[in-house]
Amino acid sequence: MPLPLIGSILDLAGKVIERVIPDPAAKAAAIQKLAELEQSGELQAMAMQAKINEIEAASPDRFISGWRPAVGWVCAAGLAMAYVAGPAVSLVISLVGMFHGHPFVAPVVDMATLSPILLGMLGMAGLRTFEKVQGAEGNR
Repeated sequence: MPLPLIGSILDLAGKVIERVIPDPAAKAAAIQKLAELEQSGELQAMAMQAKINEIEAASPDRFISGWRPAVGWVCAAGLAMAYVAGPAVSLVISLVGMFHGHPFVAPVVDMATLSPILLGMLGMAGLRTFEKVQGAEGNR
């Protein structure tokens, strides 16, 4: 990985830290952590992975550029099956069974698994809202 890319990443990260972290002590700690990442080689590894991701995404071959979206769609389908379609089918089966003399059993949605996913998504949405309020570029 060429050093100018690492330098530009460091410059960008430094500017972000300057703008985002108001506390001077926390700002110094974040800059120190960034320097440690650079010295340990982790920053270079992250930059190399980002470059690989960019190259993969630009590939015309669907098996190379499409695997990340495919994983996203599979996860979305799994969530829909587990939390929408599955409980809906269970509800219909229970209602049909109730009309045939069986006791009604309401479907149970496993909130212990859904909550971290939902809260994570809401957290990311909250960050995007914060960006919009701050007037980040690209807001429409």
